[in-house]
Amino acid sequence: MESGSSLELALLQLIHENQNRSIVIQNQAEKAKKNALRSAQNVSNLLVDSVNGGVEETFVNEKQIETEIRSLLSTIKQYKKQTDQWLATTHALNSVLKEIGDFENWMKIMDFDCKSINAVIRNIHQV
Repeated sequence: MESGSSLELALLQLIHENQNRSIVIQNQAEKAKKNALRSAQNVSNLLVDSVNGGVEETFVNEKQIETEIRSLLSTIKQYKKQTDQWLATTHALNSVLKEIGDFENWMKIMDFDCKSINAVIRNIHQV
C-alpha cells in the first residue's frame, strides 16, 4: 500500500503545488490589474489636467477680454459724450458766425441806404 500511499501523497503534493501556483498566478494577475488600473488612472489624470489647463487658460483669457471690452465701452461712451459736446459747441459757434454775417450784411445794406438817402438830400439841397 505504500506505493498507493506514495501515489496519493504525490497527487496531493501536485494538487497543493498547483493550488499554490494558481494563487501566485492569481496574485500576479491581480497586481498586474491594479498596476494597469493605476497607470490608466494616471494617464487619465494627465489628460484631464492637460485639457483643464487649456480650458482654464481660455477662461482666464475670456475674463480679461470681457474686462477690456467693458473698459473700451466706457471709454467710447466718454468720447461720444465729448464729441456730442463739441458738436453742440460747433453748432452754436456756426449760429453765432451766421448771425455776425447777417449783421454785417445788414450793416452794409444800412450803409448803402444811408449813402443813398444822403445823396438824395444833397441833390435836393443843390437844386
